[in-house]
Amino acid sequence: MIKLIASDLDGTLLQNGAQELTPRAVKLIHEITQKGIHFVAASGRQYDNERRVFHEIKDEISYIAENGSLCIHQGKIISRGVIPDDLVRRILGEIKKCPGFEIVVSKEDACYIENNDKEFVNHIVNVMHNTTKIIDDVRNVEGPVLKIAIANMASHDLAGYLNHLQEIFASEIKVVTSGHVWIDFIVPDCNKGTALMQLMELFSIKPEECIAFGDQYNDVEMLQAAGKSYAMSNAAPGIAEYADYVTDSVEDVLEEILRSV
Repeated sequence: MIKLIASDLDGTLLQNGAQELTPRAVKLIHEITQKGIHFVAASGRQYDNERRVFHEIKDEISYIAENGSLCIHQGKIISRGVIPDDLVRRILGEIKKCPGFEIVVSKEDACYIENNDKEFVNHIVNVMHNTTKIIDDVRNVEGPVLKIAIANMASHDLAGYLNHLQEIFASEIKVVTSGHVWIDFIVPDCNKGTALMQLMELFSIKPEECIAFGDQYNDVEMLQAAGKSYAMSNAAPGIAEYADYVTDSVEDVLEEILRSV
């Protein structure tokens, strides 16, 4: 019997750049929680942002935020991971050598960005509605830092620069794509999968009682941790290899689960 469902947001539960859940998704998730099944929003987004997305049912679910750096249930922090200050400085120093990439430095209270690109600032502040602080230089942000993310709004060709960053930092931190224009630095030994396992332990749930949905390389550990996993049909190349099934719609699968319980 399924007792826990965890889903990524962007590109998974939220399709085509959507910033709000469909009424159908809200209804299905509410019905699932009423059946006693735990639902977990698992995203690279900040915790405040996730709660805004799920505002109608925000207190019915649990949260994995910042790619697993923050795991919260009923307002209580279950686990938190931070990037070491020295590593933060070196990562930001390296990124600053490459013009064209905008940087987001995430702390628990807010994300920090620079006012270099109006389109990017508008996307973070007015489209995603992040709790945001705009500063002159993100290298001046003092820790603890939960996540670093970079975006190239002009180009979707991240492969070359991703490989460059992985060559430099792969021994210290995981560097992965989390969307068509995003590269994320994920806290060592702290990801969506480890956070999901923390919640499974908290709820005394076995992996085979858990389902996960994802579409990007920041979802891989979560897909592997769950007993049953779904990759989206529009997922990044290679993600389906880490999943048991492929689906066009999280909502369709949720509907099937509800019919079976």
